[in-house]
Amino acid sequence: MNIRFAALMTPLLLTVAMSGSFALADGDDEAPAKPSCPKGQVLDTRSQRCVKQTSNLVPDEDRTRYAWQLAKDGRYEEALALLDTLKQPNTAKALNYRGYATRKLGRIDEGIGYYLQSVKLDPQYAQVREYLGEAYVIKGRLDLAQEQLQQIKSICGDTRCEEYQDLAEAIDGSSKT
Repeated sequence: MNIRFAALMTPLLLTVAMSGSFALADGDDEAPAKPSCPKGQVLDTRSQRCVKQTSNLVPDEDRTRYAWQLAKDGRYEEALALLDTLKQPNTAKALNYRGYATRKLGRIDEGIGYYLQSVKLDPQYAQVREYLGEAYVIKGRLDLAQEQLQQIKSICGDTRCEEYQDLAEAIDGSSKT
C-alpha cells in the first residue's frame, strides 16, 4: 500500500515543486528559474519534459517564458532563436525579451526598437520601461531614461517597485562616471 501511495504521490509532488519555479518565471518577470533543457530544446510545462523547440506541442507562453530564462542566464542567442519559433511573436513580453537579449548582445538600437514596440502594445508594462530606460542610459540619453522612470512611477503608484529602483540606480550610476 505504501509503495502504491508513493508511486501516485511522486509525480504530484514533482509537479507542485516544478510549478513554483514557473510561477516566479511567469510572474511579472521576476528572476526566472535557471534553464534546464539542452540547447535547441524547451520545457513543455504540460509534460514537464524538454522537447525540441520546433515542436508544435509547446505553446507560445512556454516558449516565451523559457526564452526569458535563457536570456537571464546569459544565453542570448539561444533566447533569440527560441523567440523566432513563436507563432505569435508580437506580444509585449516576447518583444521585451527580444529587446533584452539584443541589448545584452550589444545591439542597443535594435533592442530599443523592440522595447518601443512592446511599450506600444502595453504602455503599463513596467519591466519593459525599465529596460528601455537602461538602454537609454547606455546611449547617454539620461533625459529619455528619466522619462521612463516617471512612467514607471506612474504605473507602480510610487517609487518602491523593483523596476523603479533598478532604473533609478542605473541612472544614478551613470551620472557618477
